[in-house]
Amino acid sequence: MTLEGDDLAVGVAAPAFSLHYAENGIQTLTLDDLKGKPAIISVVPSLDTPTCATQTKRFNEELGALGDKINAVTVSRDLPFAQARFCGAEDVKMRTASDYQTHSFGADYGLTIEELKLLTRAVIVLDAEGKVAYKEIVSEVTQEPDYSAALAALRMLV
Repeated sequence: MTLEGDDLAVGVAAPAFSLHYAENGIQTLTLDDLKGKPAIISVVPSLDTPTCATQTKRFNEELGALGDKINAVTVSRDLPFAQARFCGAEDVKMRTASDYQTHSFGADYGLTIEELKLLTRAVIVLDAEGKVAYKEIVSEVTQEPDYSAALAALRMLV
């Protein structure tokens, strides 16, 4: 598959974004909302697929111990209401946010699968200032990311 957009390098400032989530209507999540604490952005094609569900639930479990020391979000192009339904059904406390409106997150982070117009599977860790500290784009979208490496990178910032 071909990825559209700019390649995001470790060490650079993460591009600004505007994503949406369902909580008392549709709300907006921006990069500025994540700044001030290290953050992990888990990117999946769709929460309604087994690997994406596993990735989201695994990070939700593993990150629970870090509590409010970090920000964590799963990003997909699922509609915000579908994301909220998934989290409720699966008892996921991790925030989800959607790139469904403008697709600019996928383009700016180099994560849009050109052929499918979905986001590819990836993990991005940001420091408290919003710089990219770690990035993994999973080479085969049906495989899970390297949880240990992503969590180690995040823990180094806490």
